[in-house]
Amino acid sequence: MSIVTVQLGQCGNQIGYEVFNAICNDFHSTHGLCSKKENESYQEACKERFFSEEKTGVPVARAVLVDMEPKVISQTLSMAARSGHWKYDHQSHFCQKQGSGNNWANGYSVHGPRYRDVIMNLVQKEAEKCDRLSGFFTVMSMAGGTGSGMGAFVTQCLRDVFPTSFILNQVIWPYGTGEVIVQNYNSVLTLSHLYQSSDALLVHENDAIHKICAQLMNIKKISFRDVNQVIAHQLGSVFQPTYSSEGASQYSRSPLGDLMESLVPHPEFKMLGLRNIPQMSENSLAYSTFTWPGLIKHLRQMLIANAKMEEGINWQVRPPLPGHPVPPKASPNKALHFNTSIANLVVLRGKDVQSVDVGGFRDPALYTSWLNPQEAFNVWKTPRAFNKYEKSASLVSNSQFLLKLMDNIVGKAWNMFASKAYVHQYTKFGIEEEDFLDCFTTLEQVIASYASL
Repeated sequence: MSIVTVQLGQCGNQIGYEVFNAICNDFHSTHGLCSKKENESYQEACKERFFSEEKTGVPVARAVLVDMEPKVISQTLSMAARSGHWKYDHQSHFCQKQGSGNNWANGYSVHGPRYRDVIMNLVQKEAEKCDRLSGFFTVMSMAGGTGSGMGAFVTQCLRDVFPTSFILNQVIWPYGTGEVIVQNYNSVLTLSHLYQSSDALLVHENDAIHKICAQLMNIKKISFRDVNQVIAHQLGSVFQPTYSSEGASQYSRSPLGDLMESLVPHPEFKMLGLRNIPQMSENSLAYSTFTWPGLIKHLRQMLIANAKMEEGINWQVRPPLPGHPVPPKASPNKALHFNTSIANLVVLRGKDVQSVDVGGFRDPALYTSWLNPQEAFNVWKTPRAFNKYEKSASLVSNSQFLLKLMDNIVGKAWNMFASKAYVHQYTKFGIEEEDFLDCFTTLEQVIASYASL
């Protein structure tokens, strides 16, 4: 089944390009560990998911590109075409001459309704090219104007027009130091609206990815492209074809459906985080070897301690013992607080995957008490390696990983709102104070739900 990607705003279009590039580079490579038949079935499954094919034989990304400014879309289209390996359909993009000026309300209330029909027409055409549609993958920033305001509006439209299709929103959490003064408002508005219309939100934190670039990839001057390539690698490590059950002879046919079934058992809990190991520079990779027990041990502790990368994991954090209550959030042991999960998915790629022991992820202590651990954990595998790593493991987790960040961003936005700071910039475009209050209420409920696990 196929996925239609909707790239929204500058951030969404730049990351979307890197995702398609990583996926295309992966399926163009062949792996000696796999038979010719295995490689061919992998490549076919990948093409069906992400690309349609022209008579020229060049794969065309199943994507719609949306931005209010033409510059980034123009660059993205030409970079893909220049690669020679894949391209975008030049009819599947929409842009205007002006941005939304980092104003969420302008993107959501003005540009969204004004251009709704033309954007949804592009999406409909792309969906009709799919023999079988799995759903939509939207890529966007959480804190920008076009990316977040338009993204929230377009996601709502997708839900209205395709009520039975899966929608996964990939959102970029802004830097904690601040990118724009109203980023907390934009983030609260985006999250609360997406929570109403999306099946799940897959969140990447800019600060965490920046650290990976600096400490694991050894990049001295980190660019947005460096950050986006790390995000694209992580996304590709999950979305490329796998066998989703033991003994399966065919690659999973419904990637988004399988993801939702594995990770979203209740509509109140939709926040997904992604970790991937190993990640390192090509120079370091040449001198490194990995064992499955070592990778799995690190990945499990990253989950438990809520670490975003394998360097600097806090090994003191342990799951609570049976009969011992978890310390409350406000306790002095907050730094050692355990990250409780609702559901986890581990994706294994490379040599000897069939022999990997992932029993540690089935430990009932990792999960909330109202779910059966056997149902809360899933593993997907393929013997085919990904992106130069002989062995690699990814973890998609529905857990408390965002609790502190979400509480922080809602608190900052509320303090600004209480003093009416910048509210006029939203009310002049039709977002009233009552709308803000509704959004705060939605997110306070989400925070309370995750805190109660």
